[in-house]
Amino acid sequence: MIDFEKAVVGLPQAERFPGLSGAWRWFRAPRWYGALAVSEDGRIAFEMRGLDVFDEDLVRAVLAFARTERLFADRPLVTASGFRHEPFDFDVVAACPPDVHTYHQGENETLHAAVTAVFPAYACECSGSENMEDAKYRFTHMLQPTVLTRRPVPFLKMRFENTRTGGGSIGPKRGFTTLDVLRRELRELGADAPGSFVEFENSHGEVRRIEPLNGAWAVTGASVETVRPENLDEWVNAQVCDLIE
Repeated sequence: MIDFEKAVVGLPQAERFPGLSGAWRWFRAPRWYGALAVSEDGRIAFEMRGLDVFDEDLVRAVLAFARTERLFADRPLVTASGFRHEPFDFDVVAACPPDVHTYHQGENETLHAAVTAVFPAYACECSGSENMEDAKYRFTHMLQPTVLTRRPVPFLKMRFENTRTGGGSIGPKRGFTTLDVLRRELRELGADAPGSFVEFENSHGEVRRIEPLNGAWAVTGASVETVRPENLDEWVNAQVCDLIE
């Protein structure tokens, strides 16, 4: 079993994290902050990092929650619900195993292998079905786990074809995208574009297929419905994240 106290000694400006037993924090100039707390059984440590902003109360709350919930990452990306810490809007804590994150990789492989990365997140950002490729891409390129002031980045996969503009995705599989891209491609679906469609999947695994219909959009999925242009943003938010921006 790793001696975490000994392992963190070599981290820059490492010190005990006040208000949390078995925990340390450190600062890596010029912008990076980190903190970890050892699990109750001493086998692993939960680690959270911050870029530019290190809200000590939020970090302490996340680490304590992960430890209390025994948030072991037995899948590439897992979450525990019920987290709240005002004034932040996060509603879950997410965790990734060493195969996903790179914390301490190349510097201390023993510590890296014993660390589970945790960060505050939103329920709509994770489906629970992410494979290793999905989790790595989300963690590295989309979720910004070190940015404490970020807004939600919903789990959203899409494929599309627009016969009017010539645009479209490559291959039959849906790929990760953002709300802005989904809204843009929906608005690009014109009545003069037969064969055009947008298909997307949300964090619940629900799939919707949208096609242009008389100046609006025909939706098929769990049910059949029509979406008018004036209701597009509200409808998309409800389908993807239940979040009105």
